[in-house]
Amino acid sequence: MTIDAKTPDEYIEKIPEERKAAVSKLRETIKSNLPKGFEECISYKMIGYVVPHSLYPDGYHCDTKLPLPFINIASQKNFVALYHSGIYADKDLLDWFVQEYPKYVKTKLDMGKSCVRFKKIDNIPYDLIASLCQKMTPQQWIALYEKNVKTKR
Repeated sequence: MTIDAKTPDEYIEKIPEERKAAVSKLRETIKSNLPKGFEECISYKMIGYVVPHSLYPDGYHCDTKLPLPFINIASQKNFVALYHSGIYADKDLLDWFVQEYPKYVKTKLDMGKSCVRFKKIDNIPYDLIASLCQKMTPQQWIALYEKNVKTKR
């Protein structure tokens, strides 16, 4: 489901009513727990948290005009999604998240490479996501990104 919005507030206004509270709470959880330096914006037609060009002038390698993405949240057709580039790029962080998840949610983790899908919005583990957000600074993300992406090109 693509939502055309210019701001995160507008994005939330346009999603289905039954998801607004959950996506708003997820947004606030992320904003309240990300280390200083990340910026909130619309990124890839989702609510995004990025390393701005002021901190990382090189930008995203796929399109250097874009800031370096880190986290996105989206209301998809059948689920709310959390995309976290850090758990894709850092195996230790991924392992921690997978191990912690069952402590917060009784249903099976539904996850792709960087995407955590919440089909039941009542099962979003906000406290776990808060902890996840606190685990990587913009500087750590830049270093990991450069190690994993820049050296492979």
